[in-house]
Formats: sequence, structure tokens, C-alpha cells
Amino acid sequence: MDISILVFGKNNFIATLPDQIRYATTFSVEVIDNLNQAVLRIEMTPPNLILVQASLDGSMELCNWLKDQTKLSWIYCILFEDRLQQLTDRNRGWHRELEMSVAALRQGADAYIWHLLDEKIDHKLAELTPNHGLILAQLTVGLRKAQKYRDLIRTNDMLSAIALADSLTELNNRRALEWDLPRQIKKARSQKTSMSLIILDVDHFKKVNDTHGHLVGDRILQLLCKRLRNNLRCQDTAFRYGGEEFVILLANTNDEEALIVARRLNRLVCEKPFSLSNKLIINVTISLGTACLQAEDDEQGVSLLYRADQCLLQAKTSGRNRVIASNYLSHVPHLKVVSS
Repeated sequence: MDISILVFGKNNFIATLPDQIRYATTFSVEVIDNLNQAVLRIEMTPPNLILVQASLDGSMELCNWLKDQTKLSWIYCILFEDRLQQLTDRNRGWHRELEMSVAALRQGADAYIWHLLDEKIDHKLAELTPNHGLILAQLTVGLRKAQKYRDLIRTNDMLSAIALADSLTELNNRRALEWDLPRQIKKARSQKTSMSLIILDVDHFKKVNDTHGHLVGDRILQLLCKRLRNNLRCQDTAFRYGGEEFVILLANTNDEEALIVARRLNRLVCEKPFSLSNKLIINVTISLGTACLQAEDDEQGVSLLYRADQCLLQAKTSGRNRVIASNYLSHVPHLKVVSS
């Protein structure tokens, strides 16, 4: 585990920390005394722990800000109380000490340590200087929390990958499409680039299952998806939409370019039969519909998918093993079929 600690404090504060922190070789320590710089650093590269000097301007604002950041709530924040007035008030009784501790924790700190920068301050207050063992113990707590968070993220990533993957074809599944399509649309619009998609369906796939069995049908889908993946760009993404139907998102691709891709995929499938064994070779064809993102399309991509799906429907009802592009449907009075 690569450990990083951000210290929001002055140099005289750093000098009071245990040597295990100041001269550590197993983790990195960065010191910042400006609130805006500290916030920027945390947002760009979140540290595992944050040590905050209470007397520094912006310390309470930093704790409050960190508390409100849902995605950064795992960072362990230790507030070191070094303000002379608060240290003096602490002598008023244990109830006052508890009140101040509660206030600090409510402001966003995970731990609150009474701290003296200068032991020459009032001899009676010297006993308030925290034991370095307490600081190191809190450090251990913070690191343990950071490690558990990393383990949780790793587990969640694994579960997300499983949840968004189709186990048979190893493509992304429909749930992944519903998550990724709005992102791709937003990206295309923000960057003012084109974006298209293809919906394709295996022709007469039920006949393959009925004739050769579902295991052979599954193998056909696996080989088909492998062929699709090997003939797409790295920025294009294929999804199993359901059964023998698939969707391909094409980044930076306009109508005509999407049509070229769809025609090429159509040829790659129909011109080369699928060989399952020396004795079993099966001819397969696919029908495809294409659509390009338009200004009036909704953010979720429902209308974009609908247009492509209508093209696929027309391709299947007009003979199968062909491509139909949505721009042809919207510009000519009669259906125009673009065969492979």
C-alpha cells in the first residue's frame, strides 16, 4: 500500500510531530499551508490521511469541506488543537473538554488531539502535549481505514465488472450499455464530435438452435463476438443487447462512416462460415441498422437506439443479410436498402 499524508500546517507544527512521520521512508508526507492549494491537491490526488493544524487559517473550513465530499469521506482527518485560547479553556473542566471535542468532530475531523507547538508556553499546560504514541496510534487507525477502503473499491470494481459483463460472449451487457450510452452522448456533445451506433441481429438464429442445439448456438455467438471485437477500433464498444442482438457504439463516427463499418461487418460474417469442427461448418448472416446522434436526441439515447432498431427491423423484414441506415429512411420517401 502506497501511503501518502497531507499535512495542513506550518513548519513549526511539523517539527512537533513524531520522527516516524517526519522522517518516514515507507510513505510520503506533503506539507501545505494554503487552503485553496490543499483543496486542489486533495481533489487531484487524494491522500490517505490529513493532519490539520487548528490554528492555521482555513483549518476549520478544510475539515468542513472534507466532511461534505462524499467521494472523499474515506480520508482520515486528524485535527491537532494548538490554539492557545482552546487549550486554556480546557482547564475549565472535563465537561468543557468534551464540548470542544464534540464540536471538532462535528466540523469534520475523525480524530481530535490536544497539541502544543511550544512547550515553553505556560508550564501548567505542558502536560497537554499529546503523547507521540497517541499520534502514531491514530495514524494506524487512519491507515487501516484507508486500506479497508481500497479493498472495498477493489471488490466493488470486480463485482461491477461481473455485473456489466455478459458471461457467454465476454462483451458488455445491456446494463453496461444503459450506463455507457448517456456518457458517450454527453462526451460527443461536449466535444462537438459525431457519434453513431449499430444494432445487429443474427438471422434465423432459432433455426440454428433447433437444428444443432443450444450449445452450438452459444458457440456461434462466441465466435461471432470474437470476430466483431477483432474488427472494431479500440474506441468502439460492443454490447450484447439481448439474445442474438448486439449494439456497437462508434465514437467520432458520422452516418456515412457508420454505414461503411456496418457493411464491412456484414461481409465479415456472411462471407466466412463458422467452423465448429472438421464436420460442422455453419453459414451465418446478420442484419444491421445504423443511426447517428442528432441534436434532438434525448440524453439517455432512447431515440437514437429507436431509430437504429427501426432500421434493423426494416433490414429483417426486407430480406435479411443487409444494412439499412437511418439517414436513408429520413431523406427518401421509399425505403432504401443498402446491401452488403
